[in-house]
Amino acid sequence: MNTEQAETTKNYIKAVRLINIEDNKCAFETGTIPIRQHINASYFFAQTDVSTLEKIPHPAPRRQYVITIKGKLQFTVSNGETFIIEPGIILIANDTAGEGHTWEVIEGNEWERIYIPLEDDTNDYFIADTKF
Repeated sequence: MNTEQAETTKNYIKAVRLINIEDNKCAFETGTIPIRQHINASYFFAQTDVSTLEKIPHPAPRRQYVITIKGKLQFTVSNGETFIIEPGIILIANDTAGEGHTWEVIEGNEWERIYIPLEDDTNDYFIADTKF
């Protein structure tokens, strides 16, 4: 990695965004969000329970950032494709219709996370980039 690439990487955090596609199916895209970007949000909450929705298909209840503090999970979308979420990768849940996604803890049995709900008209600042 050259100096310019390293400097650019410091300005962004890895992210995965869940999205709805045709027929209310769920897919995902990989990319980044810029650091130090102010994002309008009126509240956030923490969650540790993994028993209620693990391995059960569901859409996101609202557009939201999901910040993993502890845990490593595998998410699966409608077509069977998977991705990993762990600390250092932000999940943007934007699949609010249809069958949604599933997830399961793949290391240990804990998932500590913070949810930051986004208003419908709030920009999530996601920048798609399939390189990570």
